[in-house]
Amino acid sequence: MDAIEAIQQRVSIGVLGEPAPSKEQLEQLLIAAVRAPDHGILRPWRFLILTGKQREQLADIFVAALRKDNPTLSTEAAADMAKKPLRAPMIIVAVAEIEEHHKIPVVDQVLATGAAVQNMMIAAHAYGIGGMWRTGAMAKHPHVKQALGFAEKDEIVGFVYLGTPAGSIKKVPQVDPQQFVREVPPQ
Repeated sequence: MDAIEAIQQRVSIGVLGEPAPSKEQLEQLLIAAVRAPDHGILRPWRFLILTGKQREQLADIFVAALRKDNPTLSTEAAADMAKKPLRAPMIIVAVAEIEEHHKIPVVDQVLATGAAVQNMMIAAHAYGIGGMWRTGAMAKHPHVKQALGFAEKDEIVGFVYLGTPAGSIKKVPQVDPQQFVREVPPQ
């Protein structure tokens, strides 16, 4: 699949099963990720690759974070949260490890990590690997960052769920890109 086709045809896939990307495919996804634009060549991206029991560890971290916020968390709510990291055979946690007080603004460091994730998502699609980029409250939770080995200043840019597409794949929406183009207002 050529690059333009991969970009234009990529869709998020929420139902993912085994197998996870192979070691070789994962290496190619990471190579694609680190080719992202990076203002100042800071390379702020860090990736945690979670498979097998590591996903259960992430589930435990998520539940602990919820309990910190709500000590009376119901058993059902804890069980629902514990299922989330098990939705795919591989999760890549993408984190912007922020260099504070640097001439490169924090937003640029986060955007570079987001661009790395996008490269990864496009490469996954080109290999026929299903992917879903998720964030949510757990991406911002200080307990989650700390438990994963990061500082509060760092930003979890996404939990990238990867696996074999297991459900129906939604059609690529046809959208007129011109609807998103604006002109500078007259002065």
